[in-house]
Amino acid sequence: MTDLNAQQRDAVRYIDGPLLVLAGAGSGKTSVITRKVAYLVRECGLRPDRVAAVTFTNKAAREMRERLGRLLPREQAEGLAISTFHQLGLRILRTELGKAGLRRGFSIMDNLDSLALLRDLLAGEQGRAADQAAAVMQRISQWKNAGVMPAEAAGTAADAAALLAARAYERYDEALRTFNAVDFDDLLALPTQLLARCADTRQRWQERVHYLLVDEYQDTNEAQYLLVRQLVDPRGALTAVGDDDQSI
Repeated sequence: MTDLNAQQRDAVRYIDGPLLVLAGAGSGKTSVITRKVAYLVRECGLRPDRVAAVTFTNKAAREMRERLGRLLPREQAEGLAISTFHQLGLRILRTELGKAGLRRGFSIMDNLDSLALLRDLLAGEQGRAADQAAAVMQRISQWKNAGVMPAEAAGTAADAAALLAARAYERYDEALRTFNAVDFDDLLALPTQLLARCADTRQRWQERVHYLLVDEYQDTNEAQYLLVRQLVDPRGALTAVGDDDQSI
């Protein structure tokens, strides 16, 4: 780690509790993540498949894997769980099918398919409700990312448009379950809900993800934050790096 400065080396070696590293663009935040992953495996003796690192794009995850491929032997590098948040959520759903209310071979609807399904569900509403499908889908996405369940949405509605969206949310969720399908937001919402309500499942995943590292932490939304909380509590084995000046 001779190419790291003193603060970066301290961040890599600190494993006594949760750690938040704030630094500006180009300051080596991702290098801290990759070096810490290698440190946890080589120096701390953690199994590679017990170390998970998450970021926001497939490109960033691929680059992280490439960096770690230069720091660790091939077998260890390939055993690491490096992914996006949504890929991590998908991994949980595929492992916990029954508890998540899904069946083997469930499908993931893209945005166009989700919008088409919602438009069909709204077609029976009075007026031109189907024409509002895009706006309704945006509200449903906001509810899912805030952890609001379909049955709870109506209680948060402040106007007629929100009530329409809340009714559509319940029907849309029922339709997804009928078709054994999830949408993109469900890849975070469903695992978070599952881990929150099932203590044994939560404990098993906390043991499976022995240490979690999060890149670009300033970009996390509520659903991603809640998933992180479920995976690291109560051990607090977490390192997150970000730039608060770039917070969205």
